[in-house]
Amino acid sequence: MSGDTRDIVVAGSGVAGLSAAVYAARADLDPLVLEGDEPGGQLTLTTDVENYLGFPEGVGGMELIQRGKEQAETFGAEFERGLIETADVEGHPIELELSNGETLRTRALVVATGASARWVGADGEDELMGYGLSTCATCDGAFHRGDDVLVIGGGDSAMEEALFLAKFADSVTVVHRREELRASEIMAERAREHDAIEFRWNTELQAIHGSREDGVTGATLVSHPDGYPSERADEGEDLHSETVDVGGVFYGIGHTPNTTFLEGTDVELDEDGYVLTETDEDGRPTTETGVDGVFVAGDVADPRYQQAVTAAGTGSRAALDAEAFVEAVERSERNPVEATP
Repeated sequence: MSGDTRDIVVAGSGVAGLSAAVYAARADLDPLVLEGDEPGGQLTLTTDVENYLGFPEGVGGMELIQRGKEQAETFGAEFERGLIETADVEGHPIELELSNGETLRTRALVVATGASARWVGADGEDELMGYGLSTCATCDGAFHRGDDVLVIGGGDSAMEEALFLAKFADSVTVVHRREELRASEIMAERAREHDAIEFRWNTELQAIHGSREDGVTGATLVSHPDGYPSERADEGEDLHSETVDVGGVFYGIGHTPNTTFLEGTDVELDEDGYVLTETDEDGRPTTETGVDGVFVAGDVADPRYQQAVTAAGTGSRAALDAEAFVEAVERSERNPVEATP
């Protein structure tokens, strides 16, 4: 395969990547989808999805991903387990070096590698992620009507999670490792003034209790009067430990976009690593990155919404933009007098 030039390579197999693959495959562009080291992305960590259009009874995150993959394969998309190590986007075709040593060449690249939620490292989080432990209140908050829940973090992400959860939960406790929030003043004020939201200062989450059958049933918190409990423990200081009964835990400490392979390229990233996109000549948004042939879809370019349905929408847009680009390249190859886009 290393000697062939693909029309389109889609990097990522979450909802955005699968949507792009469906559209590209239906356009007879024979897309190759690189599944990455975690096929399906973050949605596979969600047990039930109730806010994706067309599933009134809800659908499992893994099932939704599997259906999307089958749909893309039906139209001719190929899938390969692979992770991009480096990308040469300066020339054409674009060259991708994979972690397995393979080199791919493609006219167009759709970057749909997503953003990974930051985890705390608490005991029990691996087992309970998606079973009462979540990184997305908008996705899972409605499952916690009447529960007492914890939100871990002190920035805008944590405040947004807490305020959304307060619509459903009996109580929301924000757990922060120091006494001062990192959140913007307006977000912090909204959270402080909400009757259902409380704060546990100078406190960290140490362990989450429960099972996949019963969900989250409790959590162990550790605190120190001077804050940063884990650092104090490393210095040999004693911590106060307490186990609380809760029905859910939400991580609100942000996401890290999976864009390491684009660092040092001409694809522009913001200060947090999210891909920046271009507008067209009329000022309307596109999925173009400013580098010919490189397009973007999903959470990797979206630090704000990060929803399955918005990711799917940008996936279709990226495929349509990439299709137009490939067609223009083919026209220029047939008639070299025309300028390459």
